[in-house]
Amino acid sequence: MIDRETAARIRHLHFAEHWRVGTIASELGLHHETVSAALREGIKTLPVARPRQVDPYVQFMRQTLEQYPRLRSTRLFQMIQERGFLGSARQVRRIVAEIRPRKQEAFLRRRVFPGEEAQVDWASFGKVTVGTSQRDLSCFVMTLSYSRALYLEFSFDQRMESFLRGHVRAFADLGGVPRVILYDNLRSAVVERLGNAIHFNPRLIELAAHCHFAPRACRPARGNEKGRVERSIRFIRDSFFAARPFTTLADFNRQALVWRSEVAAKRPWPEDDRMSVEAAFADEVSRLMELPVHPFDTDFMGPVSSAKTIYVRFDKNDYSIPHSSVGRPLTLLATDTDVRILDGASEVARHRRSYGRHERIEDQAHTDALLLEKARAQASTPSSLLISVVPEVETFLDEGFKRGESAALMTTRLRLLLDDYGAQDLRAAIQEALLRGTPRTASVAYILGQQKRQGRPQTAPVDLSRRPDLKDLYVKPHSSEIYDALSHSHDDDASKRD
Repeated sequence: MIDRETAARIRHLHFAEHWRVGTIASELGLHHETVSAALREGIKTLPVARPRQVDPYVQFMRQTLEQYPRLRSTRLFQMIQERGFLGSARQVRRIVAEIRPRKQEAFLRRRVFPGEEAQVDWASFGKVTVGTSQRDLSCFVMTLSYSRALYLEFSFDQRMESFLRGHVRAFADLGGVPRVILYDNLRSAVVERLGNAIHFNPRLIELAAHCHFAPRACRPARGNEKGRVERSIRFIRDSFFAARPFTTLADFNRQALVWRSEVAAKRPWPEDDRMSVEAAFADEVSRLMELPVHPFDTDFMGPVSSAKTIYVRFDKNDYSIPHSSVGRPLTLLATDTDVRILDGASEVARHRRSYGRHERIEDQAHTDALLLEKARAQASTPSSLLISVVPEVETFLDEGFKRGESAALMTTRLRLLLDDYGAQDLRAAIQEALLRGTPRTASVAYILGQQKRQGRPQTAPVDLSRRPDLKDLYVKPHSSEIYDALSHSHDDDASKRD
């Protein structure tokens, strides 16, 4: 409660000076209900204020708050408890609300020329489910400071490539480039700051030089300097994003631009509510700088390689490459829709970009080519060559291996038997050995020997695969007269001995 002098002062300010209740409460540091009671009940009916437990500590709290205006009431409560206060924290919060110094900083209204400035910022919109994973949903927003026309684009990251891509698409959508772009001190724009000295991100400097705009950074803790893009983000949250479902990122961005054109552009222009933002933008667009002749490259580019598998990893997903590229240094280029892998200047793979996590994106041709190569390698082994000629060899080797035979030694012996007897007889002998339950090379050799003794014709084609050095052997033919002469000379020698 208040004393009689304060009540009299309240009534004077209200009835004589025509101050409002809120103004009186703010200036005198009182609650508005206390001021209303003084006006409603008058001086005579006001009860005498009773002393409170917290009264002896009010002066201490006031002095502390003057030195530390942002100090929380919970800390003040602890401080006066150490000095003997036995009351509750609620009493302290009530007093702090009354005595805390309030300094309201005043700002001039920023005015800019048409086409002079735009403001850019990232906005976070929580997490969304993509496949079986959670991704952060962000929105790139550019607002023209004069007309408040805006461009927005949602993405699943805040990479530098997405930041640059947002600029390039915003310029194309708006039909020109503003002369100055204002940024908060976000990492994509400002790498380092020392007072008023700023190091901008080198990639942003490249874009600025390409498109001829000047990047500028807000002063720290000066949110009012980029208030126009902040209000655009708030408008996007309330008018577009709230309770809006979407299936794909492309579909969501399509909806966003439709909303921009049909809703955001139709709202009243803050400088003159007789005009719309769309009408103000029509006056501004001709003042924007022309778009650059050549597009700015915003693709992500980085080195990749795979030591063993036919996959390279990007953004926690695996993308297939040809088996011939395994172990080679490659370059990966990524847009918001595609992933390309280059070997030098040649493109060896192209995939749709996945925004899930731990997914495998394959080109079936890469898998088929690897399987074919594996099959060829398998076919080049000794056992596979035998199997290709005599299919029963595979079963024969399996059965022999189960009985303790060496598969390598069996293969070598069967190859020799193939050279000596041919595929037809070897196949028949293997079939008979399997029927007898004796899958051993000795059994096959015995069966082949019996067939030979029984006078069965043997077909043993000449196989030079084991003697490639004889393949191109050339024997020079001689005249038969030479052999006749040699024969006569042998006969003469024999008659002389007789």
